[in-house]
Amino acid sequence: MEDVQIILSASWIALVLVYLYGDVLRICSGDFKESEKKGIKLTQMQWFGVAILMVIPIIMVILSLILPYPVNRWANIIVAIFFFVFNLMGLPTYPSAYDKFLIVVGLGFNVMTVWYAWNWV
Repeated sequence: MEDVQIILSASWIALVLVYLYGDVLRICSGDFKESEKKGIKLTQMQWFGVAILMVIPIIMVILSLILPYPVNRWANIIVAIFFFVFNLMGLPTYPSAYDKFLIVVGLGFNVMTVWYAWNWV
């Protein structure tokens, strides 16, 4: 049981690292313009929403280790499926090959998370 919790927690850590690596590459490559997304300046509330969205995998790192079995299992399945769908929908909006590659890697971690949580008995 504890082995699965550690694997689930590690899969969320890996996902966060992939997201961060993508952000670093986007900044270094010049593909990111401060406070803009497709030429539209984001408001503070929109950035707040992004912050909430991006802190969820970080929270899942801890929750995967401390939640009791049935809640833990379903939380991992539901949240991983949410991020899978969210990133799959966003995949076509990224023009660069490195972004598409990292999103596919992130999707793989989402699939792994669902698989381990689903098969956890």
